[in-house]
Amino acid sequence: MAKKIKKKIKKKKIIAKKKTKKIIKKIVRIKKPVRKKPKRRIVKKIIKKEKPVKKPESQRGEIFDGVHKAKIRIIGIGGGGGSIVSEIISRIKKVDFLVANTDARALKGVNRKVKKIQFGQRLTNGLGTGMNPEIGEEAALEEKEKIKKIFEGQDLCIIVSCLGGGTSSGATPIFAKIAKSMGCLTFGIFTLPFQFEGEKKMEIAKQSLEKISPYFNVFSIIPNERIFQIIDKNTPLQSALSAINKRLISNLEGLLEMVYSSGLINIDFADLRTVLSGYGKLAYLNTVEIAETHKEEAARKVISTSLYPYTLKGARGILYNVVGGKGLCLSDVSRVSEIISESVNKNAKIIFGIIQEAKYKDKVKITLLATGCGSKNDLIKTKKAPVVVKKKMAVKKEIKKAPAPIMVPKPKNKKKPMPKSKPKLKKTAKENYPSKQIDFGGKVRRNALEVRKVMEQEEKDLLDKESVWDTPAILRKKE
Repeated sequence: MAKKIKKKIKKKKIIAKKKTKKIIKKIVRIKKPVRKKPKRRIVKKIIKKEKPVKKPESQRGEIFDGVHKAKIRIIGIGGGGGSIVSEIISRIKKVDFLVANTDARALKGVNRKVKKIQFGQRLTNGLGTGMNPEIGEEAALEEKEKIKKIFEGQDLCIIVSCLGGGTSSGATPIFAKIAKSMGCLTFGIFTLPFQFEGEKKMEIAKQSLEKISPYFNVFSIIPNERIFQIIDKNTPLQSALSAINKRLISNLEGLLEMVYSSGLINIDFADLRTVLSGYGKLAYLNTVEIAETHKEEAARKVISTSLYPYTLKGARGILYNVVGGKGLCLSDVSRVSEIISESVNKNAKIIFGIIQEAKYKDKVKITLLATGCGSKNDLIKTKKAPVVVKKKMAVKKEIKKAPAPIMVPKPKNKKKPMPKSKPKLKKTAKENYPSKQIDFGGKVRRNALEVRKVMEQEEKDLLDKESVWDTPAILRKKE
């Protein structure tokens, strides 16, 4: 029994020792992160960080140190422009975003990452303009100094606006005018209202386009009605508008990739500036992404889209970029270039770039920017001009077709005096001899005997009337 009791006591002691060891280990673990690291290790790490990183020989010198990185800002004006910019910001990087509006409530609904500017508070009291472009224009003119700060230090400003509203249609020309005065390049992207929105809204949009065109370097026009050529007519309104925004996002992504990305043949901001030079030109921007096996199809799709109401015809500045995998052949690029060059003016400036990336292993992406396409007069049609021209032409034709007057023979011997009071005349020679006259298209033809008889009859009639007429000889001579 004593042995058994001793064994039990030993077991309990062993268990107690194990428990104490576990508790000690836990305490050590808790205390370990609190302990400070030795100074030698900290010094070593700092020394490693402070070591200068040697640049390769190709990147040394003043050439690489002085490269200017282009600053691009995308600006949305009004409610529609603000909603487009809010959707674009989630996918596009390397640029700055800003929304300007008079409506405080609309600005609250804009993405938090977007910079916001409210203007025209005195006129609108934080509300919209009520589809009155004059109020939008006055509101922008009052905030000139605030608007100038938007364009300070920017190389290119892409202004997005849905024309037809009061703020967008009225304020956009003022924004463009200020940008031009500050020497900033401007690219406008404008949408026109749907037909069901009414003729008044469309008229406001077209009037705004006329004011805008002299101040923008280039601008593209997208009628909302064109979206029905891309999607089904039964598509809900929100998803239809989102489809337009997705097209804009892909196009702008392609443009920025063209400028910022380096490749086999680079396109930089200097090339973009060359194409955008001048004012009031229509722009065509399109991006197509397709399987690598259909490169020619991608080239044909990029030069023809149903989104714009105009084509590449007449374009004088072309900038396009081909992005593909490492297996992209020179013959493929050559074929794509031929298709694009055949569709534009022979005298156009054509600048192209090629980028090879691993993520485009099985697909090809082509982005095309063309400036100087078509004419804005094709979009803004006047009704009065053709009507006036037609009226003038009709009057001229009527004057030419007027028949010549019929000449009646006059007596040779005596002149016809001017009577004071006109008496009732007897029947003339023409009425006495109706059967012997022959009519040739309005002219009366007689033989010599008939003419003589007519003359004699007229002389007799004049002698009978002479007693009635007392007109002096002087007046008769004048007559």
